[in-house]
Amino acid sequence: MFKPGDAATEALAIQLRGVGLRFGAKSVLSSLDLDVGVGQKVAVVGPSGVGKSTILRLVAGLLLPSTGYLGLYGQRQIYLREDQDKPMDVRMVFQSPALLASLSVAENVGFLLQRSRRLSPVDIRARVSRVLEEVGLRGVEDLMPGQLSGGMQKRVSFARAIVEDPTADPSHPPLLLFDEPTAGLDPVACTRVEDMIVKTTEFVRGTAVVVSHVMSTIRRAADHVVMLYGGRAQWHGSVQEFEATDNPYVRQFRSASLHGPMQPEST
Repeated sequence: MFKPGDAATEALAIQLRGVGLRFGAKSVLSSLDLDVGVGQKVAVVGPSGVGKSTILRLVAGLLLPSTGYLGLYGQRQIYLREDQDKPMDVRMVFQSPALLASLSVAENVGFLLQRSRRLSPVDIRARVSRVLEEVGLRGVEDLMPGQLSGGMQKRVSFARAIVEDPTADPSHPPLLLFDEPTAGLDPVACTRVEDMIVKTTEFVRGTAVVVSHVMSTIRRAADHVVMLYGGRAQWHGSVQEFEATDNPYVRQFRSASLHGPMQPEST
């Protein structure tokens, strides 16, 4: 069971107990336990196809577990997000920017605020401008996504994730989910995105779960690590412990070795 920090005395933002997920005959997760405390930054690592992104989809309410308990801030999640009357404030940053090409930058960033119809256009514009400045994009509100570079589009996606929603429950800080945010980027671009993960998480006083296989992202954007393989957590601990442990799964992952307990599935 993963309990970073003193989980007995701190509130848990995310709690999974014995979670399993199946798609037909295929088991993706099996008896997975995971605790994430409020304000923590947890990296979920492991080889491709072991269910890392599936965990994000469960937390986001896009999937429900086949078995076990999934709780956010102590509330059991038994409905998909689209069926929830008052869904938790969960925000996802995808590997690609996933912007709506037909909307301006301001409309992309303020999309959910506009849908709520509880804020004035002036208020929404002010909140959008503020978060765009936080990610280093002052004055781009009226541009279209196609007018921006790939790196700028990425920063817009971060701004969309951290825009302040005053209608959200203040007792439940946002859960920020990052799905392979630095995959395929050069080292300098990785550093920028990693800094942005830390900055944006602190900006909204939120909790972050980062799925990644990039070592620099694990080291710089997380404070705890979960090693996933075989549908369950094979190891967990701090980033410092991740660097030093002799756990065979972690050792193989760190060294990118072909020899170890993690092997391709036989066909």
